[in-house]
Amino acid sequence: MNDTNKSLEVTLANLDTPAPISAPTPASTNPGLRVVDVAKSTDTIDAAAAAEPLDPFDPANLRLDQSFVETAAVKKLLTTVPVRKPNRQDFVRVHPDPAYRMPCALIELKEERETYLLTPAISRELPGEFFLANIYTAINRQRVVFLWPVKTPGSDGKQSDWTRSAAEAAATAVDRWVRVSPNMNLGAYEIAVAESLIAEPEWPEQSFRDLLKIGFGDRLVDRLDHPLIARLRGRT
Repeated sequence: MNDTNKSLEVTLANLDTPAPISAPTPASTNPGLRVVDVAKSTDTIDAAAAAEPLDPFDPANLRLDQSFVETAAVKKLLTTVPVRKPNRQDFVRVHPDPAYRMPCALIELKEERETYLLTPAISRELPGEFFLANIYTAINRQRVVFLWPVKTPGSDGKQSDWTRSAAEAAATAVDRWVRVSPNMNLGAYEIAVAESLIAEPEWPEQSFRDLLKIGFGDRLVDRLDHPLIARLRGRT
């Protein structure tokens, strides 16, 4: 074998032999590296946050975005139900459900502008003191719910133009928005129907019983010792 062939074999042998791998230098011996304990670092951040409480009056902690305002639910409580006729400027509707109206006996104190509801038993004890009426559940465009008393003919069957026109207005208001205005020269109520299309009313969830309770409260005369009876009989 000549010198050339020997040199080639040595070269090939060196290529087949893997080069030795140097052991990694420990991090502690490398001055350019620093070991960080992740757990201890997190504890340090939490401790720093706890040491700096949030400012309760910082606007950034109090400001509400628009989405919250739009989705916040508000429920309006019904605590007052007036017992009255419709205001002459209001367009009103009457509840279409017959369960939200009833015939009854009422006493009206005009000076105090108060209306009292009598039970049938009490009305028998007060002949000539009350009038008969139908109470309708009504609402105006401002969503004010009220109880509308409309007088009915007495035992003699007589009915004034005021009573007749009020009953006609209540019947019309079941399906249409109407405005009811007294006309002294006419001696009756004038009924105006809304010309433009108005959305249907949003009626309250309360039952008619609940509306009566809210509307009359202690003005329900259901006993003989009620203050109203004492007043009518001159005891007070």
